[in-house]
Amino acid sequence: MSKVLTYLTIVVLVTLLVLIRVFEQQLFYDPFLAFFQNDYLYMDSPRREVFKLTAFTSLRFLINTVLSLGILFAIFKDVSIIKFSALIYGVAYVVLMLLFLYFVINPKQDDYYLFFNIRRFLIQPLILLLLIPAFFYHKNNL
Repeated sequence: MSKVLTYLTIVVLVTLLVLIRVFEQQLFYDPFLAFFQNDYLYMDSPRREVFKLTAFTSLRFLINTVLSLGILFAIFKDVSIIKFSALIYGVAYVVLMLLFLYFVINPKQDDYYLFFNIRRFLIQPLILLLLIPAFFYHKNNL
């Protein structure tokens, strides 16, 4: 892949991630979007449909994961990095979704901040931001 095509691919994939964020209210069911924009530490948890919320959060995680794996492949062009990253995403999904469901089913004001951060890892491509420098470091120290 030429450098121009590589950069173009990365720009397109990052743009898609940004568009997901920009249009999140139109694309996904998430009553916590408005909740966490306000002074949520002193509010009651919003009404929610647990199955629908879980399904849309999972869909968003899946879309972000596929785009993130595409970005990683465009940057590193190494299938072993993609396989390892997919494993990390899979384990992260299981662990984060279990914690997410616990906080959705058992909302307590004391746990809102922790829930906010767990939810953030599920709906935003933060894992990608951790993996890129880790793989650059690994690649440069071999």
